[in-house]
Amino acid sequence: MQNVVTVSEEAVSILATIDAEEKAMRAVAFGQAWLEEPILPVEPRAMLKRPARPDRPELLAPGKVRRRKINRGIKGRIALLHALAHIELNAIDLACDIIARFAHTNDLPVDFTRDWIAVAADEAKHFQLLNARLYDFDAAYGDLPAHDGLWEAAENTAEDILARLAVVPLVLEARGLDVTPIMIEKLRAAEDEESADILEIIHRDEITHVAAGQRWFNYLCNARGFTPSVTFQDLVRRCFKGDLKPPFNEISRAAAGMPKSFYEQ
Repeated sequence: MQNVVTVSEEAVSILATIDAEEKAMRAVAFGQAWLEEPILPVEPRAMLKRPARPDRPELLAPGKVRRRKINRGIKGRIALLHALAHIELNAIDLACDIIARFAHTNDLPVDFTRDWIAVAADEAKHFQLLNARLYDFDAAYGDLPAHDGLWEAAENTAEDILARLAVVPLVLEARGLDVTPIMIEKLRAAEDEESADILEIIHRDEITHVAAGQRWFNYLCNARGFTPSVTFQDLVRRCFKGDLKPPFNEISRAAAGMPKSFYEQ
């Protein structure tokens, strides 16, 4: 951090980091430095078209990635943990991208940047926990193919901060609130308490991430005179491939401050 001039510079630097474990370590350090130092200035930065990635895992179209069930033994659990680690690595980049791409725009207060640095650090810790658990099974991130659907969502919303907030935290991360408790139950049924405990941590943190998305989506809608729920549904129809599918975890969504008017048609 000694040579970093701005928050945006460090965010872009993390995006440009190829090695997954190094990317995660840098994102954790980013969050730690933020807590210890005064705010660094935010300024526009030249953006990367896409984040740097290691040679492995092989990236396939979403429908080409083989799915394995948790109850199919260790291989199924490795596949789940690997898929989640890939999601968390993408989530580091998504948080850094929203800082570098949007934090200097829209007259956003400093707390916007503060929230997404904290999100980036959380996602990095999640990646580290999942990758460490893969090591327990003599596996590692990169061993299995993965898909690039998350970054496609970022590319589709690169020009509009409201669209980015709608699709990434309020659709994709909110979907995690719906499905993670089910995965936790299945892991505990398989007597994999260590993996289940990691997902409990992730679930608690993701509630705060969805809450950040909801807070700043509402802030920008109110500043522009938009009705948040109507604007959200319009953006999802235009910018997200697919529908919002039940069942919804109403308890976790409510804890994140998301009203039912956002997701119930």
